[in-house]
Amino acid sequence: MTRQWLMALPALALAPALYGAFALATGSSELTAAEAARAEAVLKPTTDFSQAEKFEALQAGAATSIEEPDRLAFSHFSTNLPEARRMDFRLGNALFRKLWVAAPSSTQASDGLGPFYNARSCEQCHKEDGRGTPPDGKNPGTMFLRLARPATTDEERAFLAEAMAPNFADPVYGTQLQDKAIAGIKAEGQMKVTHSDLPFTFPDGSVVTLRKPDYAATDLRYGPLDKTTTLSPRIAPQMIGLGLIEAIPEEQLRAHADPDDADKDGISGRLNIVGGLDGKTRIGRFGWKAETAVIGDQVAHAFAGDIGISTSAVDRPHGDCTSAQVDCLALATGEQERLGKSEAPDPILELVTHYSRHLAVPARRKSGSPDVLKGKELFYASGCISCHTPKFVTAKDAAFKEFRFQLIWPYSDLMLHDLGDGLADGQIVGGATGREWRTAPLWGIGLTGTVTGKGFFLHDGRARTLEEAILWHGGEAVKARDNYAKLSRADREKLIAFLESL
Repeated sequence: MTRQWLMALPALALAPALYGAFALATGSSELTAAEAARAEAVLKPTTDFSQAEKFEALQAGAATSIEEPDRLAFSHFSTNLPEARRMDFRLGNALFRKLWVAAPSSTQASDGLGPFYNARSCEQCHKEDGRGTPPDGKNPGTMFLRLARPATTDEERAFLAEAMAPNFADPVYGTQLQDKAIAGIKAEGQMKVTHSDLPFTFPDGSVVTLRKPDYAATDLRYGPLDKTTTLSPRIAPQMIGLGLIEAIPEEQLRAHADPDDADKDGISGRLNIVGGLDGKTRIGRFGWKAETAVIGDQVAHAFAGDIGISTSAVDRPHGDCTSAQVDCLALATGEQERLGKSEAPDPILELVTHYSRHLAVPARRKSGSPDVLKGKELFYASGCISCHTPKFVTAKDAAFKEFRFQLIWPYSDLMLHDLGDGLADGQIVGGATGREWRTAPLWGIGLTGTVTGKGFFLHDGRARTLEEAILWHGGEAVKARDNYAKLSRADREKLIAFLESL
């Protein structure tokens, strides 16, 4: 898609009556009868694959970025972001890329790093606002290990139930293994990844070799992990479209839930109901297991857990240090009264949250190409949309005007699904079991390699191609995976072409 072709779209993207009934709206969240009818009609999955659907190229509605789809494709602000808030976006961008340093430091507005940490900035995990990367032998990557242990006694189970907590952190190493540390102190440990080949044979006899990872924690500074602690690898997800996902009405998400598989289609999507930092419970929308409901909570947890920076929302100036790590807790913090109690005062948290909320989804490429349209038809027919729900309409009274009443195409139901033993990590997160994962939004997935330099997919980046990612699907998704596998090679390539157009 060329920029010249895209330049025909801004008038549509910014027009107040872009979608007729889907015009930017204010006021009550209640839809008129006409609006409700229009929403119901437009959200039905299409059955016409002879041409692209109306406005399909603008997959994030009026917020869609029409900038050139290059290395910075995920780093642009929502096209309809008011001019008055664009400077805040730029400031948030600078803070997102800011390198934190150890305390005490002469750069007092930047100190407080660690003492243990996984990254010195948000951008180090979210390269160019895209996905993190696993180690590949030459590059250490940005992946880390989540640590958790289940309750093992009735007393522990009762405690977790009362605290509404899914599990315990490791008693010594906390919630994640910190593989970096400030000068003068040794890191908690290192992650070791080994791979074995796992061949997948298609019905036509062709073979794809999948890469099966195995994880271990090595060079542990304080001795072994608790014997019941499990390891779950994570790469950071891409950052685009978060504000629009936050603006989807809860009733639309609940309409897709089928926890007991009442329709007997083999798909039993569940919502993850999680607690927020404000004490309220909501539907989880963010994270690999939908463990966070609010963008600001996600940012605050990342500051504390990944970088070791405290905020007013998560006041942990020593990051993930535990009471067993006495030497870590004895080190200086970056909290200074004159700058505010937290190492990252509220303006920093607010600006990074604003930046994260408004990172735009790029426009589709080649949405009307015959091969892409055929691939879309095959994607739908294979059953992929049972979890990768194509469309939503955002709330009419969404908190931010630019996200109100937009037709968006995230290709995700944002629910938890059992993806089988092959992807299981054994960790309970909120209401998610050790085999369940949130359906990852697919918008922007075709630009992963453009942004990060390589294509790594799934929660730990084990899949090097989109085809490998599909073939790792098991559990509830095994039927859709097998439908894909039964396609001819030419048709499989067309389905992949559709994904690459998103």
